[in-house]
Amino acid sequence: MEAPLAPVSVRRTVWTGLAGLAAAMGIGRFAFTPLLPLMQADGLVLADGAWLAVANYLGYLVGALTCIGGNPAPSRAARGGLAAVALSTLGMAAGPSFVAALLLRFVAGVASAFVLVGISAWALGALAARRRTEAAGGVYAGVGAGMVAAGFAALGVALAGGSASTGWALLGGLAAVVTAWSWRSLGDAPAAAGPGASAAPRLPRAALALVACYGAFGFGYILPATFLPAMARELLPDPAVFGWTWPIFGAAAALSTWGAGVLLRRVSPRALWAASQLVMAAGVLLPAAAPHSLAALAASAVFIGGTFMVATMAGLQEARRVAGAAAPRLMAAMTAAFATGQLAGPLLVGAGSGAGLSAAAAALVLLLSSGILLIRRSPDIL
Repeated sequence: MEAPLAPVSVRRTVWTGLAGLAAAMGIGRFAFTPLLPLMQADGLVLADGAWLAVANYLGYLVGALTCIGGNPAPSRAARGGLAAVALSTLGMAAGPSFVAALLLRFVAGVASAFVLVGISAWALGALAARRRTEAAGGVYAGVGAGMVAAGFAALGVALAGGSASTGWALLGGLAAVVTAWSWRSLGDAPAAAGPGASAAPRLPRAALALVACYGAFGFGYILPATFLPAMARELLPDPAVFGWTWPIFGAAAALSTWGAGVLLRRVSPRALWAASQLVMAAGVLLPAAAPHSLAALAASAVFIGGTFMVATMAGLQEARRVAGAAAPRLMAAMTAAFATGQLAGPLLVGAGSGAGLSAAAAALVLLLSSGILLIRRSPDIL
């Protein structure tokens, strides 16, 4: 067990968590999305883009499974993950071969899972210890903030006539700065018990339903979250227009978590999670219902961007509420299920499945998941 090195203030916890998630998720996971149109302009075909997305999602799954089995200390998981995100992102700037790019996106996925699980475990624990759980909204706003940064970086590069390599270099440098800035703060954070410190806490019966619903969430949001900018590019090839899709998505994600943090004072995490998935289902259906409408794509960006981080935050808060000392294990299991669910979306695109059928299936899964969350409320212990 790591000894706590220093007390962690609420402000320091929030800003460290925000910056870490911005780099790990906004860049390590999602920078590919706004940069995809630039990569297409450089010659990448959409089917190959889908496989690059799959490599990242597969890495995310492997990272989450590793966290379940290895139970790394949260600070170590976050530190190592952030360093790997920076290096793998900078590696994409070197113009690697397709096989090398697959490996780099896989590494970025593994690293992102380590950071999400690590930062979630210590940040939520530190905030709960100070009875400031509503401040978690600030931590998870980091994902949206990172997405906005990635979106504006891609937009600026596109408007300047640059290549995708320039965008990867800018974002890799930003991830390296965040890693260096947060390194000491993460080292000072209280650590969770390692695998040999004590017997592994038992998971509650409700864990199975949470894991299944979190996996459904991963499947439900991934198609538009991955391909919105590419879909907008097909409608309007001007980067000054389609390039705004991802910043809108990220801004909605960042702002929504602040509001959700306030809502959590009045509603349960489970209810908020279910409600956010209902709104998300509408956003998933919009591009399929109006495939030639830029307004529908913008509305979809708001609906999904404004709910996917709320669902993430509420889901992980629910894991902490239900599982107690076993929360890090449950968070890792939920993250693994999420990664499994989101693998199906890009694979369907790569296989040539129709957008309408894929969207309908995703929306149905989200609706079923919301129903399960609202019906199964009991955290009975096994």
